[in-house]
Amino acid sequence: MSTEMTLFKGGIPSYLKGAVDSVTAALAGSSGGMRRISIKGGVFREMVGGNEYRVSEDRAMNVIIINAAPKVSRTYYSGSYSEGTAVAPTCWSSDSQKPDESVKNKQANTCLNCPQNIKGSGQGDSRACRFSQRLAVVVDGEVDKEQVYQLVLPSTSIFGDGEKNKMPLQAYAHYLSNNGFPIFGVVTEMRFDTSSPTPKLTFKPVRPVTEEEYELIQHLKDSNDAKKAIELTVAQVDGVQTKEELKEEFAPSPKVTKPKLEAPKYEEEEVDVPVEEPKKAVSKKAPIANEPKLEDLVGEWDD
Repeated sequence: MSTEMTLFKGGIPSYLKGAVDSVTAALAGSSGGMRRISIKGGVFREMVGGNEYRVSEDRAMNVIIINAAPKVSRTYYSGSYSEGTAVAPTCWSSDSQKPDESVKNKQANTCLNCPQNIKGSGQGDSRACRFSQRLAVVVDGEVDKEQVYQLVLPSTSIFGDGEKNKMPLQAYAHYLSNNGFPIFGVVTEMRFDTSSPTPKLTFKPVRPVTEEEYELIQHLKDSNDAKKAIELTVAQVDGVQTKEELKEEFAPSPKVTKPKLEAPKYEEEEVDVPVEEPKKAVSKKAPIANEPKLEDLVGEWDD
């Protein structure tokens, strides 16, 4: 048996599971990326680094919710926005109280006084700034892979009363708490509500997690991937930049104006130069050889 097969036959030793390995990640390069589950178009889409790699046409998906952001988030997109598209938000808040410090184009100092929080600022009577809830989940049946996904729920999947076995997230959490179950202690079915015109999920418990699953979940729920899933926006997870960041990154370099080179100028000295008066030209004819004399010609006329 080869050394490679011997090394991996027994799987990863328990003391190595969940180890933070920045060294291997650095050597492997950045070909990977964070994982998330998108509900764009009313189907479950598994994304890695912003790229879709697996789509489920099933109306339901079983997961284990291992962590959640302590507060509901808010996100504002200037212009039209389609759920799940790779567009970075203009402004966002992790606590629904004030914009995050990293926001460059804050719409207001507080969410309460923001013009995007007024009814009618969005489509119809809706608000332009939308509520959302960030979750860290693992897919049922794949806990041993230790792959953490971000799941961001819209407001329709968070608030409301719902009904038995068809509850929005907050009502579902209350239901589990009243029965003494932690949410990471059960496998949760999330199902699309087909009566909703936009993607909306409802939740219900399926079964308790096994002891082996529970042991893995204990270190996964506090892992770096789980923390990023509940802290970062979808755009940050996918590596999408805001319009402002793109403008800065691709802004043309300022033109450098080269000075025009001019011929050196010299001051001319005034020098008095004597000017001679023009002389009358005297034409001198060269003497003609054997030219007859005047008196000889006159003598010839008398003959």
